[in-house]
Amino acid sequence: MNLKSGRVEQFEQFSQFKDLQEFNAHLEMWLAVHKDKFSKGELAGLKRLVRFAAKIPGVSNAKIGTVLKAIHEEYNGNGISRSTFKRMIAKAAEIGIFTVHETERKNGSQSSNLYVFNRFPKSEPPKKDKLDRPNKTINLSKTNKNQKITKRNETVLDHTFTSDRVPQSFISIVKCFFSEAKQIEEFWRMAALAAYKNNCELNTILDTAIHSFKQLIRKMKTSAIVKPAAYFYGILNKKFEEYYFEELHEMGFLAEDNAFSLNFFYKK
Repeated sequence: MNLKSGRVEQFEQFSQFKDLQEFNAHLEMWLAVHKDKFSKGELAGLKRLVRFAAKIPGVSNAKIGTVLKAIHEEYNGNGISRSTFKRMIAKAAEIGIFTVHETERKNGSQSSNLYVFNRFPKSEPPKKDKLDRPNKTINLSKTNKNQKITKRNETVLDHTFTSDRVPQSFISIVKCFFSEAKQIEEFWRMAALAAYKNNCELNTILDTAIHSFKQLIRKMKTSAIVKPAAYFYGILNKKFEEYYFEELHEMGFLAEDNAFSLNFFYKK
């Protein structure tokens, strides 16, 4: 028997997450493993559906037309087709990212679907046959060869060897304080992770990443920061959360009775 359609609040019991932050964390893990299975358009559809699952963390009953309209407006008329969105739904449901429930109106006609996002599964313990398998005999010649390779890999590469995926303007700022390519790439990786966690597009994060890095350097001038990359991630995450909830507020998703008020995320 199908569920009766209605406001999303009536489906609160379907939520598998204690709050929005936990929902975002699990979605980040889903995307880290399965992102490459979706096309660019399908990812745009998934991320927009996620935003409609913010009021009740992990639960959305947004109509396909409503989601497509929001994407169309966000990308200045360059939206995605209904068929692309439906392909995304089929893929995500098959992978297990969310479960789709049909709903019906009082007269029995079909209404919008209910999308219930699932928690990312915990890793299963090693199988018994792997645990019982004896260790392989150590090959000394192979070990020596690996040691030589490791020593070669320890060569420090400066900022000129930084990956092309890191914007040049970001490299120009970071190299003044952290000159190694590996360090610069790690800072950009933290920026990308914070953006994905808060459903921000990568092409919009550069200014925020540069501003946050400057804040990090200012903090390092007055305090001892043991893990600069982790501290940088914390700054970014807070800023992206603020942007994310400001956007939700503009879209009308944050009502006064919403348990996840902005004050919860702004306090510190």
